[in-house]
Amino acid sequence: MDITPVIPAGRQLIKGYGDLGFTISGERWEGSVLVFPDRSLAWPPTSMAEVDIAALGPVMEAKPDLLLLGCGRQMAVVPSELRLALRQAGIRLEAMDTGAACRTFNVLLAEDRSVAAALIAV
Repeated sequence: MDITPVIPAGRQLIKGYGDLGFTISGERWEGSVLVFPDRSLAWPPTSMAEVDIAALGPVMEAKPDLLLLGCGRQMAVVPSELRLALRQAGIRLEAMDTGAACRTFNVLLAEDRSVAAALIAV
């Protein structure tokens, strides 16, 4: 019995990360990225110090139920004002290291969940 999740065509499956970039659906992305089920976007932040509500504008527009924030090599504390702004927009935030965020995104994508990932490159 095949237990491999079937990902619908056109979905942004994260196949790898490292060397300051990501491989998403067969395409190499240099630097940090925002990943949505249907598209990926280059994302300027290189550290958590650069992550604010303005940097998450595309996420605020898309309004996923859940945002996975890949904080880099290790999880970091997310400022309370950023958590509050996302919560007020109806977006739940889960912060974790970038590798965990990549893996979690793929699982939730396979479950067809409303999810986005903001991933700082490692």
